[in-house]
Amino acid sequence: MKSRTLTRHLREGFRNIIRNGWMTFASISSITISLFILGVFLLLSLNVNYVADQIEKQVEIRVYMDVNIPDDQTNQLKQELMAMSEVKNVTFVSKEQGLIDLRERLGEEGKGFLDGFDGDENPLPPAFKVEVKDPRQVGAVAGKINQMNEGKETKPIDSVKYGQGTVENMFKITEIVRNVGLVLVALLAFTSIFLIANTIKLTIVARRREISIMKLVGATNSFIRWPFFIEGALLGIGGSAVPVIVLLYGYSKLVDVSKSDLSMVFIQLKPFGEISFVIAGLLLSLGFLIGIWGSIISVRKFLKV
Repeated sequence: MKSRTLTRHLREGFRNIIRNGWMTFASISSITISLFILGVFLLLSLNVNYVADQIEKQVEIRVYMDVNIPDDQTNQLKQELMAMSEVKNVTFVSKEQGLIDLRERLGEEGKGFLDGFDGDENPLPPAFKVEVKDPRQVGAVAGKINQMNEGKETKPIDSVKYGQGTVENMFKITEIVRNVGLVLVALLAFTSIFLIANTIKLTIVARRREISIMKLVGATNSFIRWPFFIEGALLGIGGSAVPVIVLLYGYSKLVDVSKSDLSMVFIQLKPFGEISFVIAGLLLSLGFLIGIWGSIISVRKFLKV
């Protein structure tokens, strides 16, 4: 395509947007509202998945050892745990550190319950914190760790805890939440595409006479299509830019509030830097493609004169 022809198509595309004021406003409004609702649900879905991932990462196995286990057997057990292919990291927790951690968990009100348990009076056993590569394998890994006592005269492991029952239920709930979020976003995306495409069709249907006249005087299909393609693309980008700006600005403020407001300190939001490019790229691309697609479908019908 010659540069002069392309310039003409661009000029006509911009001119059509300005000339069809109310239809342009209707199309951009439809795109803006639809993509804004889709963007809100997308932000919600991404954050639900993020929270679910954070919860899964916190799943760990506690391997409590016999109180009288010697140091050499403790080191041997650590080597065996680290040698397991499913294990990501192993951290030793001494009796003293275990007591410190317990006091922190109980807080100020519970500190009095642990008075007098320092030094030799400490009843807590040494333990290992075991992180697995795939949190969903935590039950199977715990079973393997339990089997390490087999064949040993002095059994080093007293018990293995990982929240059996609770962890499995948590995984089921997070899976349901993820699937429901994915289905809702997919349905909303389909509805948005249908609504936006049909709104763009109306703008072109209103100019079917113009298309018919151009066809009758000898204009080629390509010559007629291009201004409408450009118009559809501009409508899509213009309509999607508004929800992108509003959503990203609002989300950045929400992230700032969640960091400073004590009532939201336990709410983990996906970092702004990780989510901004996803939202901007997806909504702008969707608006651009829907705008062109709506124009292609509509113009094709009226080129058969």
